[in-house]
Amino acid sequence: MEKILIIQTAFIGDVVLATSLLEIIHQYSSTTKIDILVRKGNDQLFVEHPFINEVLIWNKKSGKYKSLFSIFQSIRKRKYDAVINCHRFTSSGFLTAFSGAKIKIGFNKNPLSFLFTSKIEHKIGEGHEVDRNAKLLEGLSIPIPEDKRPKLYPSKINFEHIPSGKFVCIAPSSVWKTKALPTEKWVELIQRIPEQIPIYILGGPNDREACQEIILLSKKMNIKNKAGEMNLLESAAWMSKAQMNYVNDSAPLHLASAMNAPVTAFFCSTSPSFGFTPLSDFSFIIETEKKLPCKPCGLHGKKECPLQHFNCGDINLNQIDF
Repeated sequence: MEKILIIQTAFIGDVVLATSLLEIIHQYSSTTKIDILVRKGNDQLFVEHPFINEVLIWNKKSGKYKSLFSIFQSIRKRKYDAVINCHRFTSSGFLTAFSGAKIKIGFNKNPLSFLFTSKIEHKIGEGHEVDRNAKLLEGLSIPIPEDKRPKLYPSKINFEHIPSGKFVCIAPSSVWKTKALPTEKWVELIQRIPEQIPIYILGGPNDREACQEIILLSKKMNIKNKAGEMNLLESAAWMSKAQMNYVNDSAPLHLASAMNAPVTAFFCSTSPSFGFTPLSDFSFIIETEKKLPCKPCGLHGKKECPLQHFNCGDINLNQIDF
């Protein structure tokens, strides 16, 4: 294969996990040119990435379908030997099916998978997401290594302002509210961290206000709100140097995995059995100790608890050592 396109236009965490394919393909054939298609904003993950030839960007928020048609033309123009689609929805299925590539690979859950040359079963509850993604390479007869950890490549500039000494990072927000540990639990966690250990709160610009509320409620002096101040690779760099990272079942969890950073992941409404657990060598998973018939309530979490009690967020923090 001379030229391959990987498609993953879902959320940040999904794109990070898809970087495992870049590692596997490059290891198998270092001369193969690999392009990747992501939604606008997630392209910052691939600045100076050593294995990426080109990043294609789909603007889903502004002129979504006009941008989709433009991307479609770009894909056809580049004449790929193979397109590997990690996304399971119609839009990416369209791009894959009519890409003009000789080999078109995707998951059988994609509505247009009947037009692919190879479709792979995607079954939640069996293995990790990186294992499910790796199965897509069966269509190219590429051997799958045991280590399928995703990987990111922050540049030197992303490490420039990281403080020396011990510190911890906390990423308290999530796109889905029921995936996020409740505010009072984050406050409790912060209050339990020894005073001499600096704490940095990570997140996007939209998370800054919520992060500031947590800081104010904690009444701690050794804490700084970095939400909205760093890009994704900077956040990944900081996480790689932290003594510990405390995260939800959300994108920062996968940033930690991609940097092999120490991480403690809280699973509220979702379940580790879905296959989105941390892959770092030093990692912990914490859930509520309660037996709840309503947990998990969905694959992606929800905007509010359907039963209005959010008991899955009642996690015992006494099991965390500092």
